[in-house]
Amino acid sequence: MAIRVVVVDDQDMVRSGFAALLSAQSDIDIVGEAPNGRLGVEVSRHTHPDVVLMDVRMPEMDGLEATRQLLAPPRGVVHRPRVLMLTTFDIDDYIYAALQAGASGFLLKDAPVAQLVQAVRVIAAGDALLAPSVTRRLIEDVARRRPTPPRAARLRLNGLTPREKEVLSLVARGLSNTEIAARLVVAEQTVKTHMTRLLAKLGARDRAQLVVLAYESGLIVPGAPAA
Repeated sequence: MAIRVVVVDDQDMVRSGFAALLSAQSDIDIVGEAPNGRLGVEVSRHTHPDVVLMDVRMPEMDGLEATRQLLAPPRGVVHRPRVLMLTTFDIDDYIYAALQAGASGFLLKDAPVAQLVQAVRVIAAGDALLAPSVTRRLIEDVARRRPTPPRAARLRLNGLTPREKEVLSLVARGLSNTEIAARLVVAEQTVKTHMTRLLAKLGARDRAQLVVLAYESGLIVPGAPAA
């Protein structure tokens, strides 16, 4: 079954370009486009996409508020797409807020075509797009400006085992399941089991939200070397 995608961007050429590139893939269907967040929410509610490609800065309603509305819909609305934010390096606070709103990852607007296509597939498969070169730096920058972890965030980790906390810290540092397995000298399936338990215990949608919680709780200290 093809991946259903909605593209939301206020620049016509950018929006049309992304749509054309993605629709050329045999496993991706563009089911809607919108020039701002308000219309993006409306289109998504009608078309039920698997993935929404969402720009951050747009008129009428920005991508952050649109993401919040899509991922925390009113009563009676059950569809929740996965959101892939379109961004640049110079809006760190927006990216952190996007993760908090439930976005599953980021994509730079000047990313190569192959990376765009792969990003949509990764997000649609239920994973998060967390490139350490982008995500970790951005979250650390914001975390430095919020040095005291909220008590509620710290308490959420109380139910985790020491091993689960260790896995969570490695996820937050940008390691893949394969890399975590090698670091801990365990089978990759064991890491996947830990991931499933982490998502369930912490009520997280995906890897992206686990990263946010790891920093918000103080489990990861910005700038500190990996253990």
